[in-house]
Amino acid sequence: MTQWQFRNARNATVGGSLAALAFGLATAQAAAADLAITVANVANAQGKVLVAVCTPETFLGPNCPYTAAEPARPGSVTVVVHKVPPGTYAVQSFHDENQNLELDRNFLGLPKEGVGFSNDAPMRFGPPRYADAALTVAEPVKRTTLTLRYFVER
Repeated sequence: MTQWQFRNARNATVGGSLAALAFGLATAQAAAADLAITVANVANAQGKVLVAVCTPETFLGPNCPYTAAEPARPGSVTVVVHKVPPGTYAVQSFHDENQNLELDRNFLGLPKEGVGFSNDAPMRFGPPRYADAALTVAEPVKRTTLTLRYFVER
């Protein structure tokens, strides 16, 4: 092996190693994002504002894989859900005024506490469709806003 071949072979190995390292770092950074959700129209400072980031299979249920909560305060509350892998999700939120970790309903089945969904997905005679609430998480920090709706007069 000539001096030139040795040098190029060593540089290719080092270059290959650097490229692999850079790819690994980029993959690690893209492996999870922080999803900052601003929840608007919070009625009061009672309880907490809960958010859940859901897959199609867990949407509208209690077992969404990524959740977080912040104390309620009138107006807007930002809740950050950490380490959400890149993908498509729907966010559901409610104002848990009595902190029982359940969405309370009246005798007709209407929510007694404020509820909201990503994209302010429409609720026509029932909960929204996943497709209407779906959003893509792909950045190191993703921000979105949703509005709580209160169906029962306070």
